[in-house]
Amino acid sequence: MKIISTVRELKEYLKNINLSVGFQGNQSIGFVPTMGALHEGHISLIKKAKEQNDFVVVSIFLNPTQFLKGEDLDKYPKKEVADTKLCKLSGVDVLFFPDVDDIYTKDEASILAPKARGFVLEGESRPGHFNGVLTVVMKLLNIVNPTRAYFGKKDAQQLNLISLMVRDFFMDVEIVPVDTVREKDGLALSSRNAYLSKEEREEALKIATSLRNATAMVMRGVLDSKEITSKMREILSPMHIFYVEILNREFNQISHVEIGNTVILVEVRVGTTRLLDNIWL
Repeated sequence: MKIISTVRELKEYLKNINLSVGFQGNQSIGFVPTMGALHEGHISLIKKAKEQNDFVVVSIFLNPTQFLKGEDLDKYPKKEVADTKLCKLSGVDVLFFPDVDDIYTKDEASILAPKARGFVLEGESRPGHFNGVLTVVMKLLNIVNPTRAYFGKKDAQQLNLISLMVRDFFMDVEIVPVDTVREKDGLALSSRNAYLSKEEREEALKIATSLRNATAMVMRGVLDSKEITSKMREILSPMHIFYVEILNREFNQISHVEIGNTVILVEVRVGTTRLLDNIWL
């Protein structure tokens, strides 16, 4: 595995990748952008990228522009040594570790999230968050120029907005959604789970319970969105609930579940930690 820390070196290396690795012809590149503190969820993205491509690039970049003032940028878990080892063991070909100054300048153009879909749900309580997400993803995709890029379904709104950006800017990359990976007890894997105390982690299990209950209601034929979200809120109490929403795959509100075209989304605060989860039906 080759470790690269500058944009110029990475672009040059990938430009000459056929000669570098002994391949002939155009090789497909799979790209997994991350902020580090890697876990099994990230490994699932890497595995999917390896299955579908000749060459895999992983980036680790803690993006400052998607954190709002007072959020957890400074305490976000950093595990560079462990992350490097995990990537090597997972068969990653290139690990990209850029510095902030190599990604951003003091006065530059940026990408703005859609006025509607970018400022609802997580975007409502974190205005400007998705501007930072889309800007850094656009930069990274332009640097790596991958055939496919891999994102987890757990961050469903992020996935939707990135897919829109790629479509609207006519970018030549396939965005591949990958299913959420969970602990045995159902808690969705997240780097922020490290913030939870033992008691808070037990409380957080209500998130998965609420989603399982919603699924069970749908299987019994209950499709009314208000009825389902009301029961979910009961289960999630007394946690602070940012939202519980039932949307179609285009992220529009729907009054009834549409099988094959529905996402049920939850975001709560457990202690001081934001946790989000969803289920696709």
